[in-house]
Amino acid sequence: MDERGRHTRQEILTQPAAWAAALDLLKAKKGELASLRKGAYDQVLFTGCGSTYYLSLAAAARFQQLSGRPARALPASELWLDPRACYSSGKTLLVAVSRSGETTETLAACDAFRTEARGDLLTFSCYPDRRLASLGRVNIVLESGQERSIAQTRAFTTLFLGTLALAAMWAQDEARFSALDRLAPSGARLLERCAPLAAELGQDPALDRFYWLGSGPRYGLAAEASLKMKEMSLSHSEPFHFLEFRHGPKSMITPSTLVIGFRSSANASPEQAVLKEAQALGARLLTVAEDRADVALESGVDEAIRDVLYLPVAQLLAFESSLRKGLDPDRPNNLDAVVRLS
Repeated sequence: MDERGRHTRQEILTQPAAWAAALDLLKAKKGELASLRKGAYDQVLFTGCGSTYYLSLAAAARFQQLSGRPARALPASELWLDPRACYSSGKTLLVAVSRSGETTETLAACDAFRTEARGDLLTFSCYPDRRLASLGRVNIVLESGQERSIAQTRAFTTLFLGTLALAAMWAQDEARFSALDRLAPSGARLLERCAPLAAELGQDPALDRFYWLGSGPRYGLAAEASLKMKEMSLSHSEPFHFLEFRHGPKSMITPSTLVIGFRSSANASPEQAVLKEAQALGARLLTVAEDRADVALESGVDEAIRDVLYLPVAQLLAFESSLRKGLDPDRPNNLDAVVRLS
């Protein structure tokens, strides 16, 4: 039996159970999270490295949309190395996200933030015995997201779910907070439905360029999906905002191109127009959306909190592409599970 990617496959397929367990913990921690709403913050910053930076891009966009508070995302290295370009003069809530809780740049950014007394720190991680899990005023450890693989799949979506819960709680939106419970069963159904299509496309030797389109919060998800394709399959892969794809990047379309659109409901018409233009130029398409798409989420969950469902098909596509090339998704080239700098 082929053992390549055994851990990655298992971690992709068990995401819905991890989400359900994470939500149980988040409900128990609701009081701690709510306590942060009392802070008079001038800005909210989300930060991480690699996958968790892309997570932060999506999380900051949703947080601002739901809470009405200004929020943005920056790589932890920027906060650490160039803080004057990152922080305002007022009080900041820093939301630091790290699967391992040991990434050098994230720890350095948090240490400097605390030393300089810039505000309050909230951490999301997956391992209780790692240093990040004790640095914050509030520390949320979602152990169900733990992984043996190097490329993040289950950890990413579980941690991202934590930030969606934070946004719903911060907005005092009990309906959306409660609706998060519907994501796990929706995800289980989705994984079953999308696996055959992901295998078909991932195993297709005619495809060697992958462009991921997503706007608003879905841009961060498109960036993460592109990273998964690079890490697992060493393929040419790039993310773009939907309409930005017209401004130069469409020149890279060839008959071997797959354009994957993380389509929204609110802006479906202009996004679909970009996809049709790419198809007319020779690209193949894969659309992911709540309905009327190649991969229909069919969640019945409000658009503001269903973003996590866009990831499984992307992860499976990267996984299958890796196997087709004779690679091992569990062991990406040149990568380690934790980046530690001397």
